[in-house]
Amino acid sequence: MRVSREEYQQMLESELSKTYSSKTVDHALKPRNMGRIEVASGYARITGPCGDTMEIWLSVDNKVIGEATFMTDGCVTTIAAGSMVTEMAKGKPLDEAIQIGQQDILESLDGLSEESRHCALLASNTLKEAIIDYYEYSRDKWKRSYKKQW
Repeated sequence: MRVSREEYQQMLESELSKTYSSKTVDHALKPRNMGRIEVASGYARITGPCGDTMEIWLSVDNKVIGEATFMTDGCVTTIAAGSMVTEMAKGKPLDEAIQIGQQDILESLDGLSEESRHCALLASNTLKEAIIDYYEYSRDKWKRSYKKQW
């Protein structure tokens, strides 16, 4: 018996919904802002204690995040957390975006299980590091050309 893509998607959503909130499933299966920004204003890459790695790229204009994208090699909840944190950061001034914490992401995803909460922390920490990276290079833009590129 052959299963269509739509049937497989429904089966997957049904199975994930047994463990995760509908928001988490939605962001995991239809991630927003996935990809990289070729000429980014800020960038960070962090590997969490579970081994998942997240990268975040920022496009900043007048200290406001215009675009935020991410990539990860992680699990369903890491994908959902990366998708959510980039959605939360877009359009925010840097001083507000740097305050997005693990709890904010958890609440926006309608919670995660205890064993998956670290994924929200990874997303939050990666965003913070990308903002710090922006500040480090915004004063002396020429230094970025000497930094090992991502």
